Amino acid sequence: MFPIWIHTKEEVKRLLILGAGGFGHMIQETARLLGYEEVVFLDDAVKGADVIGKCCDYKAFLNEYDTAVAALGDSGMRLYWTEKLMEAGYQVPAIIHPSAVVSPSAVIGNGSFIMQSAIVNTNTVVEHGVLVNSGAVVDHDSRVGCGAHIGLGSVVKANCVIPSRKKVEEGEVIFSTRRKIDGVTSRNLEDALYAFGFGLQCSYVKPFGEGHINETYAVYMPTEEGDEFAYILQRVNNNVFKDPAGVMENIFGVTEYLRNVIREEGGDPDRETLSCIKTKNGCTYFEDNEGQPWRCYNYISNSVCYQLVEDPEQFYQSGNSFGHFLKQLGNYPASSLKETIPDFHNTVKRFENLEKALKRDIKNRAITCRPEIAFALDRKQDCKVLVEQQENGTLPLRVTHNDTKLNNILFDAETGKGLCIIDLDTIMPGLAANDFGDSIRFGAATAEEDERDLDKMHFDISLYELYVKGYLEATRDVLTPEEVESLPWGARLMTFECGIRFLTDYLEGDTYFKTAYPEHNLVRARTQFRLVDEMEQQFAKMQEIVRQYA
Repeated sequence: MFPIWIHTKEEVKRLLILGAGGFGHMIQETARLLGYEEVVFLDDAVKGADVIGKCCDYKAFLNEYDTAVAALGDSGMRLYWTEKLMEAGYQVPAIIHPSAVVSPSAVIGNGSFIMQSAIVNTNTVVEHGVLVNSGAVVDHDSRVGCGAHIGLGSVVKANCVIPSRKKVEEGEVIFSTRRKIDGVTSRNLEDALYAFGFGLQCSYVKPFGEGHINETYAVYMPTEEGDEFAYILQRVNNNVFKDPAGVMENIFGVTEYLRNVIREEGGDPDRETLSCIKTKNGCTYFEDNEGQPWRCYNYISNSVCYQLVEDPEQFYQSGNSFGHFLKQLGNYPASSLKETIPDFHNTVKRFENLEKALKRDIKNRAITCRPEIAFALDRKQDCKVLVEQQENGTLPLRVTHNDTKLNNILFDAETGKGLCIIDLDTIMPGLAANDFGDSIRFGAATAEEDERDLDKMHFDISLYELYVKGYLEATRDVLTPEEVESLPWGARLMTFECGIRFLTDYLEGDTYFKTAYPEHNLVRARTQFRLVDEMEQQFAKMQEIVRQYA
């Protein structure tokens, strides 16, 4: 990569031009308008008082004229000599006519020429040795390759890529042609990459993560050190999130608020909360031709995500992180958040959905899961415990995450400490007990939620205690006594609720959660019910642990 030299009238007074033809003299006139006081030529054929040598003599004049350009009409020769001048150590500025209009965000490379009344628009890159001739327009977000020639009065439309040495003929109009991006398997993904401004430079994309709901991609961008994982691009499942505008309004509002809180705490807002990226049009998400919403975040480097507790310290950190998250948002107006999934953690409503699915049994699957159905029906009354306390005002609504699994925390890869809470789709008003409980459901289990061998699935009360310790260290001065007492019920009911959701989806034909095989949701329901059963057996101990750390 060659440096870009920018010169002002005060800095540079002398200019050496290779090429004394008609184009060279146009550049001489422009240079004088820009404040160059002495402008001379090197040329192999033209003679004159201001022609001081041949092009091959260029090295001999470096000490006398340290600034030079190659004003040659032929694209190949212009590029060749521009690079020769740069290699020799000359400062090779871009020459921009005063009547040209160049966006402040545009990048103009060494030895390029932007002529009279030409326009170079926002975020466009003009590489070195390019000629953008008089009256030509290069619209926004385009890239003009080194040595190219954009002819008189021609138009390069937005998002175009002009190859190196390509000549766009006089008056020609070039429309956008997209480059092939490795890993792009659909037009919708390609459209999303371009919508967020990555299409012209993106090296490749590939699927990322293990989420059940959304479709996620890692976006790699070129750097001097090689391709770098730079962004997370995600297609939001609008069968689940029917109000994507509301989802993104919540996320932008909360993350912008958190950035200020983190700064006040002395933290790093670029690493300790998600950084959302708007589309080039300033929208919080992009909607593709099928009506599917896409959104984008910066990737947080040097971080790790765990699908299962590998070290007990991780679960303690998880509790502390989710507790701190709740505390950070303590003054955020919960009532301003959109309820993007109505009754998301209303266990009574979830049970009603199960009853409806069981009554309809549209896939004739009820016969395959009678023990699981019986287990759920026996616990109908438990569903009211937290809902009634919320409705009568005993438990306050807070800003809650509502999906507090271990794998929704990024850990610092070096320190092992909780770093950033992710997956904020379900951030809504809710109960502290629900967030606490969902973490326990996921993290205090000895196997993953889709483990087929139930003998491997148990509730680990020692992990539960570690989480309680970390969580209450962060929240004991925030939660009310009633909220603290509700935490064990949160663990028990969130696990039960998740189980009946898996069972409901199984009965309805697997329309919500991603599945890998026909019984996948039933397997998930069984693991959750195993955990519920063991929590019930140890419930008094769970309550005792919470009181110990409160």
